[in-house]
Amino acid sequence: MSDLNLVEIDSLEALIIIDNELDPISPAAPDTVQVSGLLNTIAATSQHVPKDRGGAIKELQMEDICCSAHGLSILITATKGDQKHSILFDAGPEADAWERNVQRLRPNLASVEVVQLSHWHRDHSGGLARAIQMITEAKKATGQTTSTLQVDLHPDRPEYRGIGFAGNVISLQADPTFEELTSAGGTVDLHDEAHTVLDDFFLVSGEIPRKTPYELGAKGALRYDPHVEDWYSDELIKDERFLMCNLKDKGIVVFTGCSHAGVVNCARHAVGLLGGSVPLHAVVGGFHLAPAEPSQVESTVRDLKKLDPAVLLPGHCSGWRAKFAIENSMPGTLVPCTVGVKIGF
Repeated sequence: MSDLNLVEIDSLEALIIIDNELDPISPAAPDTVQVSGLLNTIAATSQHVPKDRGGAIKELQMEDICCSAHGLSILITATKGDQKHSILFDAGPEADAWERNVQRLRPNLASVEVVQLSHWHRDHSGGLARAIQMITEAKKATGQTTSTLQVDLHPDRPEYRGIGFAGNVISLQADPTFEELTSAGGTVDLHDEAHTVLDDFFLVSGEIPRKTPYELGAKGALRYDPHVEDWYSDELIKDERFLMCNLKDKGIVVFTGCSHAGVVNCARHAVGLLGGSVPLHAVVGGFHLAPAEPSQVESTVRDLKKLDPAVLLPGHCSGWRAKFAIENSMPGTLVPCTVGVKIGF
């Protein structure tokens, strides 16, 4: 796969619209990334200017602060020279959460050219239709009447997914259909192989090879087959795809939805997609270690350390134990991926 043409970009910005964790005031570790936290966001976006209050430039209102939700959504903007491209990676669990945080962060939705779904799980797809609607409306408001919004999806959409629990099945809410996303204003583009988008600024992986002995997928995951009206094992979540960029003088930045294939498998595959010639710089997003056994967390952190990333930004389903282990094993590398922050590479 080394013939994939992923260009070097000059800089990268990631706005965390949805994540499980809210921490608007902790600073980032030195020499990792630039993080614009609560005060920067309020200063840039708040419309509340107090009068007769000793020259205060803005008022911090609690309604300006983003809310966490179980899911992930990241607006990513890459720059090379005077050219910029923006892609929305996932859209969180439901429309209201996505719309609420966007209204508070006030990003330039009209700049979004592609929406990519990491995998068919409702905590990543639930806000898709509303996100597509809002992006399309923003484009029309700025005169982009002929601009189409590409929605990059894996073609294998399950009817339902579920979880085996105490001998029973808990069904997950259905993902939006292709028709619903088209009706919302998107142009559905189906891919199950690795490919680049937006002038080769971004690479979307295909299926992620499972090579480590300890990253075994989502334990207890099930899938409903409507033809036989029954559930079967779906622990590999084969439709999951990560997003990556090649940052000049730094290396590969990987964005993962949940890393059901294992974050080490994801990171190694990202390096392999560029022929092993570009180092790993960062991994951002869900590491899926919250429910993991201690031995898996230990093995994962050990093998991530061998890849020598400059910064790890675990969020969503990563869990506090994994973050604690990363900080202990690789001091100064950890920057939690928390909702409402803008991360600059």
